[in-house]
Amino acid sequence: MHEVMTVPTTATQSTKKAVSVQERKYKCAYCSRAFSRSEHRSRHERSHTKERPFKCLKCRSTFVRRDLLLRHDRTVHAKDGGVPLHSEVKRRSTKNSVSAGPTKPSIAIEQATIEQLEGDGGMVDLETAAALMTELHHAAAAAIVDHEQEMLLQEKSRRSMSSNPESVFDPSVSYASGAIPVQNMSTWDPPTPSSTTGPEPPRSHYMSHSQSSQDSYVSWSSNSLQIPSSASSVMERSLSADPGHSTTVTPTSYASPHPLFTGPSSPANHSGSSASQTAPPPAPPSVDSDHERNMVLDNIRDIDVERAVLDKFRLPSRSGLNRYLAAYFNLFHHHLPFLHTGSFSPSTLAPPLLLAVLSIGALYTFEKEQAYTLHMSSKVLVNNFIARHHEFNSRNCPLWTTQTLLLNMVFASWSGDPKGLDWACSIRDLLANIVAGGRYELQVRMDQRGDEMPTREEWIFEEGSKRTYYAIYVFFGLLTLTYNHIPAIPCHEFDTLSLPCSETLWNLDGSDDQIWGEHLSNASMPTFKEAQTRLINGDIPQYSVFAARVIINALFLDVLGLKRNAEIVENVSDYREKLGVALETWHKALEYCTPETMIVSLTAPQKGHPLVFNSMAMYRCTMARLEVDIVSVQETLRYHIPEDVASAMTSASGLIPRSEAMTKVIQQCFECFQIPALMGIRWVARTSALNWSVEHPLCGFELMLILSLWLYRLEEEAETNPPTEEEEAMLTKVRNLFDDDSVELYGSRLSAAVAMVWGGMIDEVVVWGITKLLGESFKLHSHTLALSDDIGMTSSSSPSPSATPEAEDLDSEME
Repeated sequence: MHEVMTVPTTATQSTKKAVSVQERKYKCAYCSRAFSRSEHRSRHERSHTKERPFKCLKCRSTFVRRDLLLRHDRTVHAKDGGVPLHSEVKRRSTKNSVSAGPTKPSIAIEQATIEQLEGDGGMVDLETAAALMTELHHAAAAAIVDHEQEMLLQEKSRRSMSSNPESVFDPSVSYASGAIPVQNMSTWDPPTPSSTTGPEPPRSHYMSHSQSSQDSYVSWSSNSLQIPSSASSVMERSLSADPGHSTTVTPTSYASPHPLFTGPSSPANHSGSSASQTAPPPAPPSVDSDHERNMVLDNIRDIDVERAVLDKFRLPSRSGLNRYLAAYFNLFHHHLPFLHTGSFSPSTLAPPLLLAVLSIGALYTFEKEQAYTLHMSSKVLVNNFIARHHEFNSRNCPLWTTQTLLLNMVFASWSGDPKGLDWACSIRDLLANIVAGGRYELQVRMDQRGDEMPTREEWIFEEGSKRTYYAIYVFFGLLTLTYNHIPAIPCHEFDTLSLPCSETLWNLDGSDDQIWGEHLSNASMPTFKEAQTRLINGDIPQYSVFAARVIINALFLDVLGLKRNAEIVENVSDYREKLGVALETWHKALEYCTPETMIVSLTAPQKGHPLVFNSMAMYRCTMARLEVDIVSVQETLRYHIPEDVASAMTSASGLIPRSEAMTKVIQQCFECFQIPALMGIRWVARTSALNWSVEHPLCGFELMLILSLWLYRLEEEAETNPPTEEEEAMLTKVRNLFDDDSVELYGSRLSAAVAMVWGGMIDEVVVWGITKLLGESFKLHSHTLALSDDIGMTSSSSPSPSATPEAEDLDSEME
């Protein structure tokens, strides 16, 4: 038996060897390797000849393989518009009958990419994982949209369009094709309410100012975004930083449904009490049936009395609605958590607020045309509603209108369109008056109740109102930081109002009123004034992470007021010293924030909730504003012209002093740059748009501008005024983040290298249009800094982000 089994085995092995030798008949002309296919040989021979035959027609980059060119076009030039390159891989046509049921959308991936992964044994490096994640995310979003439109066309073939009133809400018509071509649906201009001669519409529940904008408490099933998990363990490493400012990324005990978005642990529990077991955030709201989608349509018909939207707007499909809702609540909501997820019911919510939420969700799924359509529809509906009801004032305006105006302003202000910013500015005072009146009405309501415990529904409405007003306050602070807008809400407006509660309490399951009541009774929620007073006195208060974000916004405005109105401050040095103490105490108080048991599945290098990471960005900017305030650049940003912004950036070099205090500011700038440098520039470039809030590109713009101009001044004055010991140490820190070849690309100008790397990073993947403006401005600024060395560099000859050493290394690794 043994001999019988051996013979065929030996014969089989011999046959395999013969076939293998016969298959590898294409030999390399430069070495002894052989290949089974001629195209594999050609690809290998390019490693000898250094030939890069695939050229990008949109920039100067060249590649050894076509799949690398296609990936470059998708990741680098996807945000630039134009006709995208297409793969040579043919899609198989599906001929399934209607009875076979709908097919799942497929994602087209380059065959060469699959072969590369198989050849590497499934192991890829950090940059490759980031590239694959972005590629899969874009491909998945496009495949889902194409699938929905294909299914919609099949549905339309089975029914008559004229006999179905819902057909006008079809998602297949895009914004660019003129889906809303009416006068009051222009992109940014405030709409003029249409005059109607019909009867006054009946008063609905949307008009009740005493009712929460989220009606009943409902537990929704999960409909979260599906993100590839090929690099789930990338973030499980520590970021080395200076003593006292260590930032550590740690794996969480909660098994996140999005491994790439697994966040760090919550703040330490310094109170001594035993924290509850960690838990994920509530599942995002969803439209669970076609009946609920029809309810949304009916709500739009009821509120759109002027028919300004109904005949021109097409509601996305149910899967599209759920995709946008999941994107909003998974990716945006945690950075500005004023909506109550548990009571957010899409089928009963006011349509303008629902459309505003969907518009931001569409941005996070990279469906820009759909996002603008939803945004404009929301804006028209809420403006017409307010104009129809003259009985509303700042004290009785429904909460959902305030929340809708806030989201519409957020969308418009960071859209990257100056007209959007102009529209946002036109209603800023209106929103500030609504906050003042609403805050007063809320305070009266809470004072009348006294020490009596509110009901669950009353508390959700009051806490939601408070969070909405504080969210507007934070958003207005960002407008002041970015565009030098005059603060529209004074700090004393909230003196007697308690700060927001913890995110764990805000998202607590309401099935057990007793447990909720115990958490509410034990919650630490000092008033706005109490927290500020304790910080100025050097005492550490305990408040929530959202409260920490509110307080650092107030301290930023205090610093700004000191810098802008120093002549009216009686004792500038004493007041400056108090602000310094308050800022130092605020930073220490981060470790004592109310412990959070709700783990948010977003990657951030800062310990705790994403609001802690966002607050630290604002903190660094506030520390910088104590020493330097570049007003000219802030005002130039209002007009969104990269060339003008870059010119103002370079011209501001004379505003950067050289002093011991300025060196401390540069330490804050260095920490801002160190975070992406240690995490990986390419990784942050391709993931931060979905994980980090808009605070980071906005605050990073100012900090990196200061850092580049400070480096430029050291470079210019190296001979006449050599750097001090502290400046030399800081200069060494920055230079150690680069290799010599990287700096040589910019004429040995470290300032130009910093500006180019930062500019290429923040506009790699664009969710908010403002980041593209900031990135392009930084690139032009970098070119100007390099040109000042008279090395003959021009804008066209400077390497693009895709041609940086990191990108070249990525290409060479994938060959």
